[in-house]
Amino acid sequence: MTPGTAAGSPFLLGVNYWPRASAMAWWSRFDRAAFDDDCARIAELGMRLVRLFPLWEEVQPERDRVDERALALVDHALDACAAHGLLAMPTLFTGHMSGVNWLPAWALDPATPGGRFRTISGGRQRACGAGDLYADERLLRAQLLLARRLAERWRGHPALFAFDLGNEFSNVREPARPGDAALWSLRLCEALAPAGVPVTGGLHGEDLERDRGIRPSTIARPWALATMHGYAIYSLWSRGRGDAAAVAFLGAAMRALQGGKPLIFSEWGGPQCPPGTRSPSEYVVLPGQGAGEALAPESRGADLAPYACYGEEELADYAMAALERLHREGALGALYWCWSDYDPALAERPPFDQAPWELRFGLCDARGGLKEIGRRLRTFARGLPVVQEPRLFDVDETAWYADPPRALREAYARYLAEE
Repeated sequence: MTPGTAAGSPFLLGVNYWPRASAMAWWSRFDRAAFDDDCARIAELGMRLVRLFPLWEEVQPERDRVDERALALVDHALDACAAHGLLAMPTLFTGHMSGVNWLPAWALDPATPGGRFRTISGGRQRACGAGDLYADERLLRAQLLLARRLAERWRGHPALFAFDLGNEFSNVREPARPGDAALWSLRLCEALAPAGVPVTGGLHGEDLERDRGIRPSTIARPWALATMHGYAIYSLWSRGRGDAAAVAFLGAAMRALQGGKPLIFSEWGGPQCPPGTRSPSEYVVLPGQGAGEALAPESRGADLAPYACYGEEELADYAMAALERLHREGALGALYWCWSDYDPALAERPPFDQAPWELRFGLCDARGGLKEIGRRLRTFARGLPVVQEPRLFDVDETAWYADPPRALREAYARYLAEE
């Protein structure tokens, strides 16, 4: 058992972090004072864990070179977390983020066409996608170089809680075979072992919706922690954007598929509607998902938002119901997506130019003011929640990946019936 993961241990409430002024440009526009201030505010809310995203092309601009300037900035981020009593979970390869694949040029394959999500490298959009990160030995050696360097550099750091191998890495490229993903995970975990902290990986709802070349049981075999990302508003199989049970179900299913490991639900939340608008539909339909069912509350209205979203109180109700269910069913912790809404001045830049809902996921607004969800999370944290005994929920992985859409629907119906 990983230390601090037994029932009765403190529940790890946390947040995913990007700064509101710069978003994914953070590492090229790093503001030490602003990050220190944000850490102080995160700690004041009673949160304990911050998931950080060193952008891959910033920290490893060349296949065989790790950038010392960029690493010094991440060093500062870890130091600031420690100074405010926070734990940090850095993501090793970012990678996919908010609807864009941000990749170093050396990781691209000219023979691989761009996929569902745009590829941006060196500040411009590229027509091609990533090479085979899992089985191409040249790319794997480069990843191992970074993993070893970070394990050595941050070994013993007081803020380092765990490493996350990647953020929704199947969105960057799907493995050709589950065995490729499993070996990739094992080799990276071995490279990170000298750091002496748990390793996990950013699996997400779509990894259960169809066969993406990943089997949770094998990719997670060397992980100490299970993780999952999920949003009712992105899940076309859910009962709609207010379906808080969908989040806890994804956690229960992934925990079962990963052998009952302690689970951190490392992304949950939702986009808030722009001021004066209301949601036009129940779901945000992502690239490649198909039209789905919009379930529009009304087909007309000048006050309809341009995307599915939540009112401020509605979002707080949904997000807290999901959190309380995760806590009650035995999760080790949960990380809200994300810290802050972004500055509207970023609206015409990637990723927001094509995914405007990503601007308004924060528990703070774009000026730094605490929103209703932030206030409720603070109240939850002040209750000093502890880890509960996990709810038992069994799934058969072989049967699941024989027909993922059917298995998911049937498992969700059973999960609800067993309440």
